[in-house]
Amino acid sequence: MARGEPALPSGGCDPGFKSSAEIVRRDPKCRIAWTAKNFYPDGVKHSGKALASAFKLAGITAAAVIVLLVVAFLGTIIGGLILEFYGVLIGLWVVFVVFTFYFFRDPAPLTPTGANLVVAPAHGKVDVIDTMTENEFMGGECKRISIFLSVFDVHVQNAPLTGKISFVKHLPGQYLNAMRSDCAQFNENVLLGIQTVEPPGEKVGVRLIAGLIARRIVPWISLNEAVQRGERISLIQFGSRVEIYLPLRAKIKVPLGEKVIGGETVIAAFD
Repeated sequence: MARGEPALPSGGCDPGFKSSAEIVRRDPKCRIAWTAKNFYPDGVKHSGKALASAFKLAGITAAAVIVLLVVAFLGTIIGGLILEFYGVLIGLWVVFVVFTFYFFRDPAPLTPTGANLVVAPAHGKVDVIDTMTENEFMGGECKRISIFLSVFDVHVQNAPLTGKISFVKHLPGQYLNAMRSDCAQFNENVLLGIQTVEPPGEKVGVRLIAGLIARRIVPWISLNEAVQRGERISLIQFGSRVEIYLPLRAKIKVPLGEKVIGGETVIAAFD
């Protein structure tokens, strides 16, 4: 080794090197290690991990590019189909909008003015008239009139008589077909209790029942609110059922199978 030259690095550099010139000529790694006067090991710990991370990142980005290309390709095909059949699509939307406005129609009822009359709480067909037990509000045996609402009926409900809302209870449940007369036992429903003013001191219950398609009951009244006969009280969206519970002394005025108009058709009366 020439005088004044630093000692050769040990470890990975070949001890057969004789001088700094030979190190520079034969091994760049040893040249760097020798110049920095640092030790250069043969096996560096965690060697190759950075390269593996680079491969991993490259793979992820390649997968993302492929996914984007596939989505773009499918989007081109789907977009082409939509553009090709845009007339049909717009036509279906127009039909849907027309039906929606038809379904949510809300005609004003011609409510009768006679004393002690009970009008239908809903538009539809009377398919059940019987006597039953309702304990939650009526407190026992009562008369029931059940009205089925098809998707073509008005779905706004009306107060059957004048009084005060003294009971409101929402009961979660299933969504069985509202054509079943027993669906009130299983389906989601809201029971409204009315303390009557005309006639005074009577209890009348109205149960709003969801159906297979009707999944939302929207009461428009609240507890202790006063209502007038024929006044709008709620909305049930799509096919459903409404039941009215009357005291035993009420006289039923509507036959089975009758189509009734909510807030207008007289279904019972108190003598």
